[in-house]
Amino acid sequence: MMNSFFLSLLVGLLFSKDYVKPTEIDGKKKWKGEGTTPNLESIVIGRCYEYIRIVNPSVGEKNCTKIWEAFKKAFMNKDPCNILPSDYELFINLSLHTIPPNKSLFWENNHLLVTSYSDRTRRYMPLCDTLIGSFGDFLNWCGQANDTGFNYDSCPTIEECENNAVETFWKIASITYAKQSSGVIYVMLNGSAIGGAYPVKGDSCGRGSVQILEERLKTMGYDITCIDNYKSVLLLKCLDYLNHPDCSIVSSAPSTQKGLVSPDRNGSWSRLIYTIFVVFVFEMCFNTQN
Repeated sequence: MMNSFFLSLLVGLLFSKDYVKPTEIDGKKKWKGEGTTPNLESIVIGRCYEYIRIVNPSVGEKNCTKIWEAFKKAFMNKDPCNILPSDYELFINLSLHTIPPNKSLFWENNHLLVTSYSDRTRRYMPLCDTLIGSFGDFLNWCGQANDTGFNYDSCPTIEECENNAVETFWKIASITYAKQSSGVIYVMLNGSAIGGAYPVKGDSCGRGSVQILEERLKTMGYDITCIDNYKSVLLLKCLDYLNHPDCSIVSSAPSTQKGLVSPDRNGSWSRLIYTIFVVFVFEMCFNTQN
């Protein structure tokens, strides 16, 4: 059930289209994307050990070297535009771990805010805070057909081919994450993103594309609570925007009590920064069935 919900959000992104062909220099394809991150192996193996030893020791013992080898095998020595989700299957199985109920956090267009808010699994556990997600967060990689090395010069973008190593990785990682999610499911959307949160510019609860999303989920039988400018997220953003009107602190002289000015200013905050913390409350607990 949870899996079908998450996939429904992806369907609109998977239109067939004509892809840009790469240029060739000395018989070697030159892609438009940046090449493999230097020192990739050292970075991801280090992240793996940091995760199981410091960030989330509850996942238990994992063989980080074997996980790296499975990750690398998924795309090395292959056409960089023909990487399938099944290629990452062994990697997924070796790095899989439980996501605690009520801690799943889906998001779109607000990566840095999400990671700050989740606080490395302390508050929530978005995909990037899982062992699987930590392997790819902020990194880039690809191989080459008939070549056992990495391509450090360039890698294909989604405009050039959808089934590239990075896009395919996040697809299977996202599907796996959705299957593992259970209890209350949280979704944080960016109402200030170009094109909108879902994607119509200027969204908030009950309006624009967020209303479309709410109605879509209701027809699927979900109970939903939608909250604009969720206070804890608003306070976090105020650390970076202290002079914004919605971050003003008012003082009551007799009691010296301080509180946050109401964020309801006709959407002024939503036009400035990340605004919408949309909370979807599901009555059923979604556990992995497949």
